[in-house]
Amino acid sequence: MNYKKLTVAQFIKASKKGEIDIPDFYAKLNSELKALQKKYNYFVTLTENKGINPSPNTKLTNLPISAKDCICAKGIQSTAGSKILEGYIPPFDATVLARAKKEGATIIGKTVQDEFGFGTFSTNSAYGIPKNPHGQDRSCGGSSGGAAGLTAALDMPHIALGQSTGGSISCPASFCGVVGLTPTYGRVSRYGLIDYANSLDKIGPIGRCVDDVKTLYEIISGHDPLDQTTIREDATMNEKFEMKGVKLGIPKEYFPPDMDESVKKVVLDAIDKMESLGAKTGECSLPHTKYSIPSYYIIAMAEASTNLAKYCGMRYGKEENPEGKHFDEYFSHIRGKYLGAEAKRRIILGTYTRMAGYRDQYYIKALKVRRLIINDYKKAFKKFDALLAPTMPFIAPKFKEIEKLSPIECYNADILTGAPNLAGIPMLSVPAGTSKNMPVGLHILADHMKEDTILNVGKEFEKISG
Repeated sequence: MNYKKLTVAQFIKASKKGEIDIPDFYAKLNSELKALQKKYNYFVTLTENKGINPSPNTKLTNLPISAKDCICAKGIQSTAGSKILEGYIPPFDATVLARAKKEGATIIGKTVQDEFGFGTFSTNSAYGIPKNPHGQDRSCGGSSGGAAGLTAALDMPHIALGQSTGGSISCPASFCGVVGLTPTYGRVSRYGLIDYANSLDKIGPIGRCVDDVKTLYEIISGHDPLDQTTIREDATMNEKFEMKGVKLGIPKEYFPPDMDESVKKVVLDAIDKMESLGAKTGECSLPHTKYSIPSYYIIAMAEASTNLAKYCGMRYGKEENPEGKHFDEYFSHIRGKYLGAEAKRRIILGTYTRMAGYRDQYYIKALKVRRLIINDYKKAFKKFDALLAPTMPFIAPKFKEIEKLSPIECYNADILTGAPNLAGIPMLSVPAGTSKNMPVGLHILADHMKEDTILNVGKEFEKISG
């Protein structure tokens, strides 16, 4: 059987019927993964699998699943892309992986990411940089770059699990030309996630089509007693969805004058296609968008600095012989040696904004701006069912271009994804077309708990976009 011609849905159906030779499939898959790893560097840890032959009643029977390296997997090294956690092998599965495995999935490895999620281009990983399959001199995006790159490059049935704090699912999905779903905050359990920023982190699927991400999302979502932030309300999907009469808002702030014109054209053409399906579009305003980046980074860095405090070489993180050292000297040595430059930068900045005398000036003010941003979205969603925008303001940049960017310029790259992440609303990036032979993403945003809206809109767009 030619496995490369199978979609995820076809693979699961055939696997349930016993029509897939599982050992043969995984032998070919392992060979393919090793070749991709050598060429593109998508994995921190790649496992050798033979399949598990679960009950045919499972929903993901024998399906290969990869997980971003910050999602703990039982018996598989999980480092969050950092040397300070090198060699850490969790004795448990994150809830999302436990649920996927219960439904028959096989975990094939842990994908490369920016260290602890600190980056937009996956260039801050301690385990090498993943390369974009559409151009090896270009970024896969970040911080879930390995997950999106693998999904785009692997021409066999597979779904990836990514994680987003400020756009880390949508950005790489856009750059690699795949589909990425970032659920409502609290819709998917974070138990077993190595945190970046607790009030912002979300786990979501990355696949080659909307049906792929929907398939995995429905399995991993739902209340989890191990995570008190999860929402108790079950996800519901509207299976009789029609685009005719759907109201789609176009935020004017998401099409700034300095945006890449070719990217803008691709997205506007995509919006025209939505109108051809009977959707009604109109302009709207999200006036506090310009404050989203400073607000996001102040909150995210403050939370990151507290989360990373435990990695000091005592109970967590790399250990060395502390004999003869004062504890401050020992902790500083461990953190200085094993944390990357961007992690150190964010720890310092986050600690500064939480200090007495600066907390009100920065952190509290950022929280107030976050509320204003949420109010902007709530106002827009009173008029529109969903919002449409470019996922990223530019195509995947070349590594030589990224090297020239200052930290502030790197942070500003998240201008279109930072605000929706701050608000905790669901978003879906789908391929809209290409610019300069590189993928461009269309971002579909909806109100809290409205994953069904963005998935249905995305699926309707797929039908006419090819």
